Amino acid sequence: MNYQSSPFGRAGQPLVREDSSFMSKVYGIMGGGLAITAITSLAVAAIPAFTNAIFGNRFIFYGLLILELAMVWLFRPIANRVSATMATLFFLAYAAVNGLTMAVIFLVYTKSSIASTFFGSAAMFGVVSGYGLVTKKDLTGVGSLATMGLIGVLVASLINFFVGSSTLGYIISIVGVAVFVGLTAYDTQRIKELQYLGDTEEGKKGAVNGALILYLDFINLFLMLLRLFGNRRSD
Repeated sequence: MNYQSSPFGRAGQPLVREDSSFMSKVYGIMGGGLAITAITSLAVAAIPAFTNAIFGNRFIFYGLLILELAMVWLFRPIANRVSATMATLFFLAYAAVNGLTMAVIFLVYTKSSIASTFFGSAAMFGVVSGYGLVTKKDLTGVGSLATMGLIGVLVASLINFFVGSSTLGYIISIVGVAVFVGLTAYDTQRIKELQYLGDTEEGKKGAVNGALILYLDFINLFLMLLRLFGNRRSD
C-alpha cells in the first residue's frame, strides 16, 4: 500500500505499508526468546543443584514468578525510554528468567510428551498467526472475546488453586487453548499494523514489543496443550 499525504487512513487508522521485514523481525526476536527459554529450562532440569535451589525453596520460586510478572508489567515503560537494542536485551533477559521457572515441566511431564506438545503448539501457532497475518477480516471482535475469556481463565485458575479440582483444571485448559488461539490471530493482525513505522527506532521497538506479545501467546498455548495432552512422569 502506498503512502498518501496523511499517515492515517479511514477512521484514523494508520496506513499499513506491506513490509515483510518488519514481521520477520518480530518472529525472529520471538524465536530467539523461545530458544533462550528452552535452553535455560533444559539446563536447570539437567543440573540437580539448580533444580533443588529453585524448586526446593518456595521463596526463590515465587520470587522468580513475581519477577517475571514485574518484568512484563514494566516492559513497555522501560522500552519507551531505552534504545531498541536495550529493549531487545530486556526481552531476552525476561525469556531467560521464564526459562528458570519453566524447568518445572521437566519434573512433571516426560521429555517425549514435552517435545511432541511443543512441536504441535508450534504448528498450531504458525497456522493461526499466519491467518492473522494474511486475513483481510477485522479480528477486533475475536480479540475482545478472547480477552474476556482470558479474564475468566485467570479467575477460574485462581479459584482452582485453592480447590484443586482436576475437572475444573481440564475445562480451564480447553478454554485456555481457545483463548490463546484467538489472541494469537488478533495480536498478529494488530502487530502487523505497526509496519508503517518502517525501519525506524520506533519501528524496531514495535517489533520487540510484538515479539513479547506473541511469545506470551505461544508459551501459554503450549502450557495449556501440555496440561491436556502431556504424559506425566511415573517416578
